[in-house]
Amino acid sequence: MAALFEPKRIIVTGGAGFIGSNFVHWVVDNQPDVHVTVLDKLTYAGKLENLEGIPAKRMAFVKGDICDAELVDKLFADADAVVHFAAESHNDNSIANPEPFLRTNVQGTFTLLEAARKHDIRFHHISTDEVYGDLALDDPARFTEETPYHPSSPYSSTKASSDLLVRAWCRTYGVRATISNCSNNYGPRQHIEKFIPRQITNIISGIRPKLYGDGKNVRDWIHTEDHSSAVWTILTKGEIGQTYLIGADGERGNIDVLREILAQMGKQPDDFDWVRDRPGHDRRYAIDPTKLRTELGWAPKHTDFGEGLRETIEWYKENTAWWEAEKAETEAKYAKSGQ
Repeated sequence: MAALFEPKRIIVTGGAGFIGSNFVHWVVDNQPDVHVTVLDKLTYAGKLENLEGIPAKRMAFVKGDICDAELVDKLFADADAVVHFAAESHNDNSIANPEPFLRTNVQGTFTLLEAARKHDIRFHHISTDEVYGDLALDDPARFTEETPYHPSSPYSSTKASSDLLVRAWCRTYGVRATISNCSNNYGPRQHIEKFIPRQITNIISGIRPKLYGDGKNVRDWIHTEDHSSAVWTILTKGEIGQTYLIGADGERGNIDVLREILAQMGKQPDDFDWVRDRPGHDRRYAIDPTKLRTELGWAPKHTDFGEGLRETIEWYKENTAWWEAEKAETEAKYAKSGQ
């Protein structure tokens, strides 16, 4: 294990989004000596409401674009670490229009890396298991840090590109970087276009949930609080130049997740509609987090998926004002594409 790194002033890009804002809350709650600066463009996926309740003395918010080199340079001059969550991340959107994914995920990461190089600050890059492509449903293998990259969508290919930029800047220029590739997060504050919150908010809204293809696609779920603690562990204990896979042994088929949501919300197991599959829809993701657990000593706390799902459902029930205004627009966009 590397020597402990103890940052005091960190920048969190994309910190008003789902995973980023949960990480900011986790840091404020668990690291009392750390000040956070959130840099977020506030696209449709980012909300200032996601950061409510955080004391002003613990966090500064800057609305801005990670492709804005002048702004990034100014912020990096007064920080000792950056945790880079900012990304365009929805597969369906990337298929409909790849351009924003190239700009944010590739050009944006390049801009941040150049500033990190100039100011010599620690750089942790948040990636996804989707860069590895997919696994067969009957394959016992799981992704490891040595799995070759094989992305299948514009989204995952731009994330793979950004990972490779981070590795190159680390090796060529000595940027002090680490990377984490994570499985699917779930929990509070996730945009309703995503699988779990879409199903939950459909049921609350009296809309029949919808399921792609045959429903057998497998995802490896992790509660966003566990992801946050893992990212902090890697930032502070991880070895420079290394990649760590974050997972919580949460493999489940999409149809099983949907039926668990239906059961918890008092619906029948077949109370949903089948829709045509997404183009190039990956079959199975599965993370092997052995390196993170053995080398850095991390372990998840939310190991009961049913309980985590129950808490998530309650959050969306109790926070309808957070998502109601966007619901009609989100469903209209899906309906236009037949999904």
